[in-house]
Amino acid sequence: MSRLFTPTQVGPYRLSHRIVMAPLTRMRSDPGDIPSDLMVKYYTQRASDGGLIVSEATPVSIRGYGYAGAPGIYSDTQIAGWQRVTDAVHANGGRIFLQLWHVGRQSHVDLQPNGEAPVAPSAIAAEGHAYTKRGEAPFSMPRALELREIPGIIEEFRSGAERALRAGFDGVEIHGANGYLPDQFLQDGTNERTDEYGGPIENRARFLLEVTQAAISVWGSDRVGVRISPSGTYGSMSDSNPPATFGYVTTELDRLGIAYLHVVEPRIKGTEEISHGQAPIATQHLRPKFSRTLIAAGGFAPASAEAIVTSGDADLVAFGRHFISNPDLPERLRRGLPLSRYDRSTFYGGDARGYTDYPTADLASAA
Repeated sequence: MSRLFTPTQVGPYRLSHRIVMAPLTRMRSDPGDIPSDLMVKYYTQRASDGGLIVSEATPVSIRGYGYAGAPGIYSDTQIAGWQRVTDAVHANGGRIFLQLWHVGRQSHVDLQPNGEAPVAPSAIAAEGHAYTKRGEAPFSMPRALELREIPGIIEEFRSGAERALRAGFDGVEIHGANGYLPDQFLQDGTNERTDEYGGPIENRARFLLEVTQAAISVWGSDRVGVRISPSGTYGSMSDSNPPATFGYVTTELDRLGIAYLHVVEPRIKGTEEISHGQAPIATQHLRPKFSRTLIAAGGFAPASAEAIVTSGDADLVAFGRHFISNPDLPERLRRGLPLSRYDRSTFYGGDARGYTDYPTADLASAA
C-alpha cells in the first residue's frame, strides 16, 4: 500500500492521506481583496475528504502586497468571503489553513499606500518583479523599518490570525519562505540591522519567532504551521551560513510546539521536478531537528513524493502546479491515473480559464 495514502495527524486533525495542496498565488479576488465566487469554486474542486489545503498567500497588511488581486485578511470586510471558502472545504470533508503573508521589500510603490516605499529589515533592493494593476514592474527600493514599527507589523500578523479564526479556518501558516518579510529578517544577505533584530542568528530569527508566537496566542501551538525555504534564492535571497541559520530556527520552532514545519526543497535547474535520483536535501538536514509533522514541497512527482514519505524525511508532501491542473489530484495519485498538464500562462490573474475549468479524471475520460 502506498504510504501517501496512510492516515496521519497534523495538530489535532486526523488526515486520511498525506497529499497537501500547497499555497498558490492565483490573484482572482474581488475588489477590496475579498475572496470571489470563482475562488469558492476553485477551493471546492480541490477539497478532498480527509485532505489538507494551505490557502494562497494572504496579506495581513495593506503594505504587505506584492501581487494585485490577491485576497487579503487585513480587514474585517474580508472575513465573510473567506468563510464561504472554509464552509465549502469543510462540506467536502477537507481541512484548510490560511497562509499569513507580508511581502516586505518584494513590492512596488504602485501597490503601497500613497505610493510609499515598501518596508524591509534593511534598505536593500530585491531583484524580480511585483504584479501591479498595470502589469509586472521591478521591485521598488525599500526603506528600512524603524525599531518602533516592528511591534505593529507583528500585531498585523496576530490580527490576521484572529480574522482567520473568525472565518472558520482550521489553522494558520506563517509564510516565512521565498524571500518575503520574515525570510528577509532571517537571512543575513537581506538583514544588515544592528539592533535586536539583526546581527547574530538569534536576533535575525526573532521576527519570525515573534510572529509565530503571535499566531499561537490566537490559535494555540498545535494549529499553527510555518513555511521556510532554506535553499531558496528567489528575490535575490542569500545567507552566509544556511545550515546554521535554518537549523537554529527549526530547533526554536520545534520548541514552540507548532503543528508542522513546511519546507520548500530546491528545484533542480532546468527541470520542473526533482530529478530522479536527486534526493531532497533540505528536509533531510532539518528532520533530526524537528520532532513534529514535516511537510515537504517543491517539484515533487508521484514517485519522489512516495519516496520521501517512505524514507521518513517528510510526513506529508505538498503539490502546487499539479494541483492547479488536477483538481482531483489525490484521487488520481491513489488510482495511478495520468496527470493533466498545466498552462503556466494562466497562473497569475485572469478568469475561469486555467483556474476552475480543469476536469477531474472521471469527467476527462467521459468526454
